[in-house]
Amino acid sequence: MKTLLYYLVKLYIKTGLYFYSKKIKVVGSENVPKKGAVLFLANHPNGLVDPLFIATNTSRRTFFLVRAAVFKNKVVAFLFDLIGMMPIYRIRDGIKELSKNDAIFNKCYDILGSKKSLLIFPEGSHNRKRTVRPLSKGFTRIVFGAIDKYPDLQIHLVPVGITYQNSSTYPCKIALHYGNPIIANDYYDKENINQSANQLKSNIQGALEKLCVHIPTSEYEHTNNLLNTANIDFTNVAHTNQMIQDKVLPVSKLKKKKSIILLSLVIINSIIPHFLWKIASKKVDEIEFVDTFRFAMNIVLFPFFYMLQAFIIYKLSNLNLAILYFISSIILVLLYTKTSPTNSE
Repeated sequence: MKTLLYYLVKLYIKTGLYFYSKKIKVVGSENVPKKGAVLFLANHPNGLVDPLFIATNTSRRTFFLVRAAVFKNKVVAFLFDLIGMMPIYRIRDGIKELSKNDAIFNKCYDILGSKKSLLIFPEGSHNRKRTVRPLSKGFTRIVFGAIDKYPDLQIHLVPVGITYQNSSTYPCKIALHYGNPIIANDYYDKENINQSANQLKSNIQGALEKLCVHIPTSEYEHTNNLLNTANIDFTNVAHTNQMIQDKVLPVSKLKKKKSIILLSLVIINSIIPHFLWKIASKKVDEIEFVDTFRFAMNIVLFPFFYMLQAFIIYKLSNLNLAILYFISSIILVLLYTKTSPTNSE
């Protein structure tokens, strides 16, 4: 029953992400092993939507670690557990809470030992800057711990680059790049754990810097401003990184404007959920969580109010008109999402 619920929730979330995103570009999905233990290692620019995009765009049923703070609500915790999310505790959660990580790490060992897939964000936190930040050693502890516990286990590490055209803005283009798998066992030297961990970190860091747009910290502000002003397509990752590397940056060009007519129709038809989001958005204190909360509200409120309004039409008129209204509302949102221009940040 839980497996059925998982796939139903995954389908619903995948459908919601399709309506929320102008385009989801997936590259290298053939690099993901169809069988065996897989550890996905991704950069983390945009809150809880990052794992949702990865989990719904791979055939592997994936478990993933997210910060423990999001598990405070029991209903939310149940849904997160259903789709494979597990809490990871940090110092900011309290020193006493850190001891709970031992049980989580053991669960990760067993997930990999069962030849399932796990997703970790080795940067340790989210940040929308287009830079792959230094990786922590946490993922190497899980990898080497799993190998210790299951000596015959082979673990495939798959780096995943996530790039947004304009995160925190609706609608957005997203690129997911799955890199070539790395056999973790090749790096494991029990007699020299620190060297093994550092070498593995370095290789994963290098892979991620190629799989998503990476602007070196030393030249970040100047380069990022030029790229944004030129409104380039960041989801064309290889081309963008080549421009950054060659220091051949594009000239400025005008940004495209959104369709006012379509936007107005969507807002008028969705005035109540739109108004509720405007209120809720004022309470989002981290820009990396704007997409997370807006998406969560969208997949609940918009369908609910369209069905409610269709029910009212049915009571006032007839079933055919109610069905026509509901379908038209869905199509209208889809048209706006897929045709609205996306500008850089």
